Amino acid sequence: MKTNKLKPLSIVFAIGGLWDTVAGVLYIFAIGTGRLIQNPPADPFYAVFLGSFFLCFAWLQLLSSRHIRHYALNVGCLIFGRLFYVIVLYYFMIFVEDFPPTFWFTGIIDGLLALLTFYFARKGGLRLRDLFFPSSNL
Repeated sequence: MKTNKLKPLSIVFAIGGLWDTVAGVLYIFAIGTGRLIQNPPADPFYAVFLGSFFLCFAWLQLLSSRHIRHYALNVGCLIFGRLFYVIVLYYFMIFVEDFPPTFWFTGIIDGLLALLTFYFARKGGLRLRDLFFPSSNL
């Protein structure tokens, strides 16, 4: 299978890495008690802790996007992770009393990235098995 069919997936995956880089920097430097964004409140330790995870995800996406077929499992993990985040975020905003809607836009962006990633993976010829089960045949 030609790798060119996976180029749109690589581009979307890299964009997701850039988006997670922005999130990581925001969590480390702007989100947390006593910082620019305090709604919902977060202790600075947890904000930095989450920011470090975002930067790890960003690094994985940016590097994986260079050889996307080889790292199809990373694609599947990020699809699952983004959808899980979106579901949890909107659940809290809808059903948890007084939960602030501060990050509603991140749910839209992450949902869109997850759907585009899945769409371009399938269009590029990756099967569900390729995305969610490691294989040495890629």
